[in-house]
Amino acid sequence: MAWDFSTDSEFEQKLVWMREFVDREILPLETLGERFRGREGRADYLRLIQPLKEQVKEQGLWAAHLPPSLGGAGYGQVKLGLMHEILGRSHLAPHIFGNNAPDSGNTELLALGATEQQRKDYLEPLLAGELTSCYSMTEPGAGADPKLMEATARLEGDEWVIDGHKWFITNAALADFHIVMVRTEFGEDIRPHKAFSMILVPAGTPGLEVVRNIPTMAEPDVRDDDYGGHAEVVYRNVRVPRENLIGERGGGFALAQGRLGPGRIHHAMRWLGQSRRAFDMLCERAVSRNAHGSLLGDKQMIQDWVAESYAAMQAARLLTLQAAWRMDRLHDEGRPYSDARLDIGLIKFWGGRVLYDVLDRAIQIHGALGYSSDLPLEYMYRRARAARLYDGPDEVHKVTVARLLLREYEPHEVPSEHVPTRRADAEKNFAALLEQVALNA
Repeated sequence: MAWDFSTDSEFEQKLVWMREFVDREILPLETLGERFRGREGRADYLRLIQPLKEQVKEQGLWAAHLPPSLGGAGYGQVKLGLMHEILGRSHLAPHIFGNNAPDSGNTELLALGATEQQRKDYLEPLLAGELTSCYSMTEPGAGADPKLMEATARLEGDEWVIDGHKWFITNAALADFHIVMVRTEFGEDIRPHKAFSMILVPAGTPGLEVVRNIPTMAEPDVRDDDYGGHAEVVYRNVRVPRENLIGERGGGFALAQGRLGPGRIHHAMRWLGQSRRAFDMLCERAVSRNAHGSLLGDKQMIQDWVAESYAAMQAARLLTLQAAWRMDRLHDEGRPYSDARLDIGLIKFWGGRVLYDVLDRAIQIHGALGYSSDLPLEYMYRRARAARLYDGPDEVHKVTVARLLLREYEPHEVPSEHVPTRRADAEKNFAALLEQVALNA
C-alpha cells in the first residue's frame, strides 16, 4: 500500500496559522505565569486570553476533537495529532484551543455516555467554558493496576453513596464537577473490567473534600488555589442522584478507554512539539557558542546529539502518526480504539523517552544557563518526567506491547531456524532435483 504524508491544502493553511499564532501570541504569555496564580490571577488570565480564544474559534479550530454536532471540527486522529504537535510547544496552548486536559477528555467521555440531561447540565457548559472539571480515577493503593481501586458507590434508594480516597486528580481543587470512577458491582462472579462505573459529583456536595494540591517535581510550590494542580481528594458518604451515573453500570472501563486512547495520541504529539522546541534551542546554541577554538556545532559529540535527537524525534513522529492513522481506520470501520492498543502503547513509552532525552541534551549544551530558569528548559524538563507516569507508566505499556507481539509466535522445541533440521527438510523436498543435478555433473 502507498503512504501519503501530506494533508489537504485547506488544513495545511490551518497548521501554518497555528504555528504562527502559538509563537506570536501564546509563547510570550509563559513569561508572565507568576501573575496568573491563584483565583484572582486565574480570573485575570481568563480575561486576557478571551480574545485569543475568539481568534481560534474564528478559524474553526476550537475544541476540534469533538464532532460538529458539539461545536468541534470533527477531525480524525491524524489531523488532531498534527494540531497537537504545534500546541505542544506551550503548556498554555491547549487551553486556548479548547482541548486542555482534563476538560477535553471529559467532553469526549460525556459525548460518549451522557444522557440528554447530563449534556445540558454538564457537557454544554463545559464546552462553553462556563464550567471546569476533573477526572477522579487514580488512587494511592491502585497505582498502575486500576482494577485494584477501592472507591465504591452503593445504590441506596434513588441515591448513589460514594466513599473513597483519590489522588493526583488534576484540577480537582478548582473543578465545578468531578467524574469519579468507582466500584458499583460486587458479586464474586463479576469480572473486574465490568465492576466499575463513572458518576458525576458536583463540587460542594457534602462529604467531598479536596485535601490539598500535591507538590510535584514540576510544581514544587503549588498552592491550593492554583489551576491545574494535582489534588488529593476524599469522598465520605457523598450522596448524588442515581441519574448522575454516566453510561451503563459496570461500563466505566469501556468509557475510560474511549477517553484515554485518543488522549495518548495527543500526549505523544504534544511531546514532539516540546521536543522540537528543545531541539531548536540545542541547535541554536550549537551554532552560537564557541569553546576550545571552534563552535560547539563543530564538535563531533554535539553533532552526535543533533543527529540522534533528530532521528529519535522523526521515529517517534512517524510511529505516532501511524497509530493515529490506525485509529482513524478503526473509527471508520466501527471498531473500538482498543484494537490499536499495540500502537498506542508503543508511542506512549517511546515518545516520553524521546522528549526526556532531547531536553536533557538541550540543557547540557547550555550548561549553567540551561540549568537556570533564565531559559524554559529546566521547567520543561521537570514537567517531562511525568510523561513516563501518567495515563499508565512506561512499564505497563511495555508489557502490553510485548504480550501482543508474543501472541503472534508459537513455541518450537526445535528452533524454526535450526540449520541441520532445515537442511534435512531441504534435502527431502529437493531430492529429485538434487539427484538430477548430481547425474548431470
